[in-house]
Amino acid sequence: MDDAPDGSVHPLVRLAQRFTIDWLDRADSAVPPQIMTPDYQVHIGGIDLDGLEAYAPATLGQLTQFPGLLLTVHDLVTTGDRLAIHFSEHGASARHELRTATWNGVALFRWDGERLTENWTQEDYAARRRQLADGRPDVVGSPMVAPWTVRPAGPDPAAEDVVRRWLTGAAPGVDGVRWDDGRDGPLIGPDSAEVAEIFSAGDQVAFAATQSGRLRGDASDAEGIPIPDDPVRLGLAGLVSVAGGAVTGGVVISDRLGLMRSLSRR
Repeated sequence: MDDAPDGSVHPLVRLAQRFTIDWLDRADSAVPPQIMTPDYQVHIGGIDLDGLEAYAPATLGQLTQFPGLLLTVHDLVTTGDRLAIHFSEHGASARHELRTATWNGVALFRWDGERLTENWTQEDYAARRRQLADGRPDVVGSPMVAPWTVRPAGPDPAAEDVVRRWLTGAAPGVDGVRWDDGRDGPLIGPDSAEVAEIFSAGDQVAFAATQSGRLRGDASDAEGIPIPDDPVRLGLAGLVSVAGGAVTGGVVISDRLGLMRSLSRR
């Protein structure tokens, strides 16, 4: 669905540009109704926000906490119908004596041909909490050189199948993937995965899913999470590359903070 003339910005990419710059960077509350439908759905960190009236005030609260927040795009892909961004947000928290933090996220979007209709996002709020506590911000990663000139790429259903199997531990490809703020591997050994959204643009596959499985011992040690006797569920969003029937690189962001909180309530 490449309906933009040569040299112009694709209309879905233009919405992503306005989302990042006009809405999140500028905190302009007039923007959401212009780029999102009234029934805009957001799924983030195990929370579902139903409609623009629920989403916009919740996000403005976050933007108020981080006045002057900036978003850096590290990767962007689109099919023309769907779009995904790997990004980092960075800024100073007014609730933490203006301590600074940078944290990664992956967001997937759908649209109706005019405005955004649905979004799946995971952000590494555990990394943000760590930085605001110790006062040592992580380095902002390198930006994508020209995200707003990305053209739509065709789907690869075989690559999507690889990622579906990979999410259940049935396909190779862990070493080349960056997990959250730089962990060596996933938090859990998955037994199953519920995929809420997945699409491919060339050899890159974007997904939002929930894995179920046992918490890995080394991940538990690194995160300071006690290992429960029963399986856990963990929300994920990723943008990964596939080659030769394996996941070969990319990034996955997991809802570590949500998992920590759920385990602490047991």
